[in-house]
Amino acid sequence: MGAGMKVIGIDIGGTSIKGMVLDDSGRVMDQGKIATEATQGKERILENMTNLLDNLMAQHGDIQGIGIGTAGRVNVRTGEIVYATDNLPGWQGSNVKQFVEEAYKLPVFVDNDANTALVGEAWLGAGRDVKDLSMLTLGTGVGGANMIGGELYRGAHWNGGEWGHTILVPGGRLCNCGLRGCIEQYLSGTALVKLASEATGSTYTSGVEVLDDHLKGNLLVTEVLKQFTAHLAIVVNNIHVGLNPQAILLGGGLIDSRAIWWPYLLECMQNMQMDADIRPAELGNEAGAIGAAKLILEHLSTIKK
Repeated sequence: MGAGMKVIGIDIGGTSIKGMVLDDSGRVMDQGKIATEATQGKERILENMTNLLDNLMAQHGDIQGIGIGTAGRVNVRTGEIVYATDNLPGWQGSNVKQFVEEAYKLPVFVDNDANTALVGEAWLGAGRDVKDLSMLTLGTGVGGANMIGGELYRGAHWNGGEWGHTILVPGGRLCNCGLRGCIEQYLSGTALVKLASEATGSTYTSGVEVLDDHLKGNLLVTEVLKQFTAHLAIVVNNIHVGLNPQAILLGGGLIDSRAIWWPYLLECMQNMQMDADIRPAELGNEAGAIGAAKLILEHLSTIKK
């Protein structure tokens, strides 16, 4: 198999920045990772990303473009971060596309990290056989993305797929976005830890600890987990009815433990008489970088036409 076009995909997360070199067939040729050090602000994030890119470029001199996935709402036409939370301080208003294009003199495409994760799964993962897809990522927060006819649907103001900040419980828990009752406050890994701690009076520090106590027979934790999956089934149903995609993908860190809670979710869906194709994501924390690489490949193909 010839190498074809070779590009770099970058995924900027709150903890680490991942980079991968892929060719246009999806073959991974190299990869690396570096700490984000997000609390030190925009300049440090850009510096660390540049260090990672420099290392990958030193090994591969024939890179033809760079794709980047990042938290926040991204104007993909300009590359500007139009909205970002304090998870990436100073990120809002920055233009990552312009910065990287000036530094490396290569075409660059920047998008939201949930969008790049969905593109990665649609290309090489759990969604590769369908064109109409939605995705929920259950991690520190709750992200999401939608694809219609094989194309990302980003919305008029770049926040299409922000499922984490749609309301699940009216007047419910206060969210860091300022609203109450957002999905993120009930279905993220962070929420699971908080809900279990409140229910039991324990101080859990991770979802792994919560699930371990469930497996040990802690009935209070089991009740929290059943409520968690009941809420998840409601959200899946809303997506299923609202957009009616061919499949709904569930990704994020909580998917690693799906063997424990997936049966509860299927039971809830059955009770709701929901006929939805729901699938665990397959690419793990590589999905974002893979999807970013795919987006720059698609961008390069439009340039060459």
